[in-house]
Amino acid sequence: MEGWRAVGPQLRDHPGFAPELLALAAVDALGPRASAWVEEVRQAYPEADADGVARLATRRFVRMAGTGGALAAGAGLFAPVAELATVLWTQANLVLHLAAAYGRDPAHPDRAAELLVLTLVHPDDGAARAALAAARAADAPAEGPWGRAAEAAWRLATPMAAQAGGWLGLRLAARLLPGAAALAAATGGTATAERVAARAVARYRPPRT
Repeated sequence: MEGWRAVGPQLRDHPGFAPELLALAAVDALGPRASAWVEEVRQAYPEADADGVARLATRRFVRMAGTGGALAAGAGLFAPVAELATVLWTQANLVLHLAAAYGRDPAHPDRAAELLVLTLVHPDDGAARAALAAARAADAPAEGPWGRAAEAAWRLATPMAAQAGGWLGLRLAARLLPGAAALAAATGGTATAERVAARAVARYRPPRT
């Protein structure tokens, strides 16, 4: 988790740019690993085509997304934040491995913007690139702890809004049946990762001739 540690000070000073800073850190930290993993798979399975390598990557990280969601569900009051962190890093791994499977350089700076679009943080590449440029240019931190908290809450409101209803359901399920919250979180994490994978494959797979 070197990427998390490296970006920590920036996240502390500029929590409002958390998605962009995490995307940049993910490309730097995970991109080379994704490239190396795809090369290892191709050496081990020389007959595998790009779609086959992509399926292996998808299975690997969809399974990880389910496990991470289940573990985060046990984080009590901080479960939404814990799940968000786990989900963002796992989805970044998934997207970058799929990019590598289809011949894109997973460590290229363009992957950061694509990651933000594929995970629905931004609606298109233009908006993502503009936000990344703003994150890179940010210097002075938000004013005081309340300023930083407000900035973070505002930016995290959008990605967390889609999870709010799900987390309410998890809380109710946990009251009724022990273990239900973890099961629901695992299922939700798996489904979300599968949707991200489908969008990434649609983007990176070359047109069929």
